[in-house]
Amino acid sequence: MQRIFCLVLFTACLVSGAHAQFWVDVESGLVLGTPYNKISIPNQAGTRFDLGQGFDIQPIPFFRGRIGYTFNDRHTLTALYAPLTATYEGEFDRVVNYNGLAFAPEQPITAKYRFNSYRLTYRYGLVRGERFRLGVGFTGKIRDARVRLISPTQDTYFDNAGFVPLLNILAEYRPTDRWRVLLEVDALAGGPGRAEDGFLGVGYMLAPGLGLRAGYRVVEGGADVASVYNFTWINYASVGATVWF
Repeated sequence: MQRIFCLVLFTACLVSGAHAQFWVDVESGLVLGTPYNKISIPNQAGTRFDLGQGFDIQPIPFFRGRIGYTFNDRHTLTALYAPLTATYEGEFDRVVNYNGLAFAPEQPITAKYRFNSYRLTYRYGLVRGERFRLGVGFTGKIRDARVRLISPTQDTYFDNAGFVPLLNILAEYRPTDRWRVLLEVDALAGGPGRAEDGFLGVGYMLAPGLGLRAGYRVVEGGADVASVYNFTWINYASVGATVWF
């Protein structure tokens, strides 16, 4: 991830001129739940099961970190690191074939679901009004996923990593000089999968160069390919802070 940050900063230094601004953003909170997390590995030969049904999920605090560089008031480059690991506890009601192993029903199962995301984004400010701002751009996402099943007698995992291009949209309404209504989305639909990561909330400028926000984040999507079928929906309660330098 350090290489990504260095790349963003190096690129910004090459293209920026006057009116450039560097900023750091952090976000944290709790995962509220996963309405579904459907998995089959391999896709056709494996048994499809849903960790969102019949499994309990432990409370999950999460963290995201992002750095950005805005220049000429309209161009923004960002690098995001968004790790996530969820642990589920439960049991299957039937034999489940997963990653070449058969897990018997009615025995304790621990499932560890990892979904780390690394992203580089370029966004252009289409509208830069006093009250309303709108930016559109593109995000290159590296997905680093792992699904691990643990029983009293077996332990196996499957890793899946890949690149996903996403459309990025940021909309901001400023009813006053201090308050903000914020919507940011990275999304792609079509082909063998889809991905959506969206935040909706309110922000408040606590001081010049320091902004706070709170809201709801949703991550949904997955892949349907030969090696893996996995679609999940994750809800977050989120708070964050941005510091501009």
